[in-house]
Amino acid sequence: MAMDAAKTGNGEQADFFAGETGKTENTAEPVKIKVQDQMVIYQADLQLRVKEFDQTVRTLEEKVIKYGGYITESNVSKEGNEQVSGSIKIRIPQKQFQAFLHEAESQAAEVLQRNITGQDVTEEYVDLESRLKSKRVVEERLTTFMKSAVKTEDLLKISADLAVVQEEIEAIEGKMKFLENQTSLSTVNITLYEKKVVIPTIDKDKLNTWEKTKKQFMKSINMLLFGLSGLVVFIIGNLPALAILLLLGFLFVFIYRRKKNRNRTE
Repeated sequence: MAMDAAKTGNGEQADFFAGETGKTENTAEPVKIKVQDQMVIYQADLQLRVKEFDQTVRTLEEKVIKYGGYITESNVSKEGNEQVSGSIKIRIPQKQFQAFLHEAESQAAEVLQRNITGQDVTEEYVDLESRLKSKRVVEERLTTFMKSAVKTEDLLKISADLAVVQEEIEAIEGKMKFLENQTSLSTVNITLYEKKVVIPTIDKDKLNTWEKTKKQFMKSINMLLFGLSGLVVFIIGNLPALAILLLLGFLFVFIYRRKKNRNRTE
C-alpha cells in the first residue's frame, strides 16, 4: 500500500510514506474480498409477426409495467396500407427476464427470430471491488499522513496524491454501478411486423345506374339542342346567300320548263 501511494509522488515523498507506514505495517488488517454471486448481462432480440400491431404494442406495455420494467425506446413505421412495423427497447429486471420473454412470444402469430446473449462480468466486478478496497485503504492512510504532516511541502504532496486516489475511487465506483445496473436489468429488443390483407371495397359511384342514366339523358338532350342551335345559326346567318341561291334555282327551273314546253309544241 505504501508503494501504491508513493507511485504518484517523487523519491522524497516515497521515503516519507515508507517511514510512516513502517510504524503501522504490523497493525494493518489484510484486505478481504467477498466473492459476488454470478453477474451476467443478458440481452434478447426478438422478431415477431403479429396479427394486430396496435393491440400487441398495448399488451407489451402492460406486461412491462407488470414485471417492473420500463421502455427506453419505441418507434413505428408504415409502408402503404399493407405493411406496419415497429421496434421497442425494454429494460426488465433480470429475475423476470425469462417470464417476460415467454409473455412477449405468446403475443406473436409467428416468432421470426429469437436471439439471447449473456456476458459474464463476475470476474471484472470482483476485480473492481478488490481495487476499490485497496484504494480505500490508501485513501485512509493518506488522510492520516495529512493530519500528522508538519511541513507545508509534505502537506501539499500528500494532498495531491489524495486527490488522485479519490478520483480513481470515483472511477471504480462508476464502473461498478454500471455493471450492477446492467446485470440487475436485462435488455429486450422486440421488432414487430404486421402484414395486412387489403380487401378492395365496392365503388358505389360505379354501381349508381340511375345517376348514370340521368347523366347520359342530359348529354343526349344537350347534343340535340347543340345540333338544332347550330342549324338555326347556319340558316339565319346565311339567309342572304340562301335567298340568292333559291332565286337562281327558281329561274333555272323556270327556263328549263319553258324550253321543254316549246320543244313539245314544235
